[in-house]
Amino acid sequence: MFVHLRTTNNEIIIMIIINMKIKEYTNDNEELARFAKAMGHPARITILHFLASMDSCYFGDIHNELPIAKATVSQHLKELKDAGLIQGEIETPKVRYCINRENWEKAQKFFQIFFADNTEKTICCTTLTPKKKTPSL
Repeated sequence: MFVHLRTTNNEIIIMIIINMKIKEYTNDNEELARFAKAMGHPARITILHFLASMDSCYFGDIHNELPIAKATVSQHLKELKDAGLIQGEIETPKVRYCINRENWEKAQKFFQIFFADNTEKTICCTTLTPKKKTPSL
């Protein structure tokens, strides 16, 4: 397949696309994946559980909950913050963290929909029993 494009200088660019399928993920799937990736470590799950149980807390309180170095806690907090699951506010000389409630509810909804949509299958590869090998004599 050939695709012709015109630039602002009226130049023609020809692109050759061979056997290429263009697939796009939905925004919801991309956001769900971002949330899932951010939650993909036990320290981050612990942080989320801790923060979800209160309005907000300081870095030191979070660090006291985990058996890891402060620098590592900071990295985990950054991942959660980048994913939008938590937010931080600087109150010099401390940082106060809390759950981003809007995204927290969105993540809950996405996971509920994901698991609800994928539970009603009639045939699964785990239901197929492999043939047992009989020992040879």
